[in-house]
Amino acid sequence: MMAIVGDVFGPAVAALTLGLFARAQLAGRMGRNGAFDHAGNVAIAAVAGIVGWLFGQRAVFLLVPVFAVLAAGAVLSIPGSAIDQERARGADTDTPSKQCSGWQAVFECRLLMVFALSAMLFHFANAPLLPLVGQKLAAAYPEEATAMMSACIVAAQAVMLPIALLVGRTADSWGRKPLFLVGFGILPIRAVLYTLSDNSFWLIGVQLLDGVGAGVYGALTPLVIADIMRGTGRYNLALGAIATAQGIGASLSGLAAGEIVDHFGCDRAFPQIREHRVAAWDNQSRRCP
Repeated sequence: MMAIVGDVFGPAVAALTLGLFARAQLAGRMGRNGAFDHAGNVAIAAVAGIVGWLFGQRAVFLLVPVFAVLAAGAVLSIPGSAIDQERARGADTDTPSKQCSGWQAVFECRLLMVFALSAMLFHFANAPLLPLVGQKLAAAYPEEATAMMSACIVAAQAVMLPIALLVGRTADSWGRKPLFLVGFGILPIRAVLYTLSDNSFWLIGVQLLDGVGAGVYGALTPLVIADIMRGTGRYNLALGAIATAQGIGASLSGLAAGEIVDHFGCDRAFPQIREHRVAAWDNQSRRCP
């Protein structure tokens, strides 16, 4: 149920933004959305930690309905008349509805399919990195692994905030492609850097690069889709198609990474792990605990 809600939330916010603001304001607003998203992730992580410490771990789950009510109140405070319904679905206000394409516009659009393939490959490469780093931290620092994983996540989210703002301000002047190339190019560099050391400070520092790649990707994706689908009236369907491609890439990557670790061991995935820590794993199956 949480996954369903999460899949609805992002496209709905993007559509609301598209309907509320003119095209000239869209890049800055999408960047601002991303910044507030990441700021909220950092804030809720801090609140959850405090609530869990004061009232126990079960109390953390009660934060979900509280913040859901607050989010619903924020949405209901937007006047319906302020939303341009035609623009919110990717149709220009000066484009008659009868000229808007059908659902074939999504699946027959070569540019959108290329972008979907790029999104799928990005998530295929990116999704397993943090779980594998978690395994590495668990092997090297079993007592502090949970706290270190939390530090990795919060650190990356903190970096995403200014990156999203920067992308929003520069997307029109610098162009979408150069910024996306930076976000995509960071990923292989980050993956290689993970293999150089199992020091906790090094791993958390490298994880900061995830804030750059994910920050660029998150802020630009709804903007690029809006560019591609402009005038078709199928913006939200296109968002769903890209989200599906992302999910396929992330799911397949988890399967691929798990198979590699199961059959070849964590030492093949991270060859720089010290031998005495590798020996702590099951030497017969070579599987992570």
